[in-house]
Amino acid sequence: MSDQPEDERWREYRVTPRYLAGMGFSGDPAFTPVSHWPRHDPDDDNLCQLLHTSPDGRIRIGWFGDDYDPVKVTAAEDAVGPVRWTALFNQNFPPEITAGFTSALARDWEPDAEHFLARPSIYWDDNVAPLLDAGWERLETSEPGTVELRAPDGQAGAWIDTRSYGREDETVVLWAGPEGYLTRAEATFSSDTPSHLIAATATALNDPTPIVRERHMIHRDVEHLVRLEPVTARAQPRTGAPTPLDAKHAAVTAALHRAAHSEPGARRAQAARIRTTHPRPRPSAAPASSARVDASAARTATRPRR
Repeated sequence: MSDQPEDERWREYRVTPRYLAGMGFSGDPAFTPVSHWPRHDPDDDNLCQLLHTSPDGRIRIGWFGDDYDPVKVTAAEDAVGPVRWTALFNQNFPPEITAGFTSALARDWEPDAEHFLARPSIYWDDNVAPLLDAGWERLETSEPGTVELRAPDGQAGAWIDTRSYGREDETVVLWAGPEGYLTRAEATFSSDTPSHLIAATATALNDPTPIVRERHMIHRDVEHLVRLEPVTARAQPRTGAPTPLDAKHAAVTAALHRAAHSEPGARRAQAARIRTTHPRPRPSAAPASSARVDASAARTATRPRR
């Protein structure tokens, strides 16, 4: 990608499949469904750079911009109680897909209601019913006690742990892209995450609607796996003093360059957090219309129990 003309690097494209589009510049779309909730801006020294909470404080959606999992969502029975469940969306997971989760969460919340704390289904396929309905294949080579699904193109999948586990254990992972810190997108859900919220994320993951990205945002190890459709005419060469947007582009490009020439990042359970001197821009959480994401209807076939 480095040998592309400069104006081509900044050109916008519609990326298909959407789950290979990457993070983009910020997590704005993930926070749009809850932009009307109370917003908190922690001090610069705080790991959490932006926090939205439900009006009663039971749901927390944080932005950790330069962290391995920049979006972290937790829910509890009360504002000061222990966390019931956690959802993590890593630095390559498209925020437009994360919005499927936060949209369902925003619809769930009501004063004194606990739909967002519903017990997970005893049937593993309720978590990923939209993927099964779309023809994702169940692999026969899964480790005992687990279920694995694979997208028709082989570039995305789901992993489900059906064994006994503790409240903080990871039990569902939705992923896309080649393995690697710069290419693998992951959404991870702890054991008590309600099945309908995971299914809403799966619906957004499989949505055929493209996601818009600038050309340089598509990693070289992913570009041959996606279809790119130009959004606008070729941009004109920039002249004059750099604009704030130019500076933003330069900062992101420098961060990507450093990451590409460093040791590959380890997976979350094996490595320390990875940071850069140019933190990822925090979401503005400006109100915008978000796509409606509905979980699939209950499956009629007999389903295996955990």
